[in-house]
Amino acid sequence: MNAKDIPLDPASRWEWIKYQLRIRGSSAAKLARQLGITDRAIRATKERAYPRVERAIAAALDTVPAKLWPERWNDDSTPKRLRPNRAEQSVYQHYTDYAKDSVYRPVPHRKTGTEG
Repeated sequence: MNAKDIPLDPASRWEWIKYQLRIRGSSAAKLARQLGITDRAIRATKERAYPRVERAIAAALDTVPAKLWPERWNDDSTPKRLRPNRAEQSVYQHYTDYAKDSVYRPVPHRKTGTEG
């Protein structure tokens, strides 16, 4: 597969990818079943980065994701992260800091009649 054959326009590229899957005896639905995800998750790759699916599509086409989505992948075959530090921030820490720094105190929702 030559990188010059891959369309640059995202809509045309997606049609080209589906065509390449079909001529290899596969499809987006078949790939979704193999990955254990919905076919909508496969189609979501058309609009936004989804590294796991992009790797699977590239493997099915005997290429690397950087050739199919050069705007989404680095030259060293690592995905370009839109939010690189997202997983490093603890959600729990965020909420405990909020409660500690504010005057918020938890209040019971209702009385059950068992209070003193």
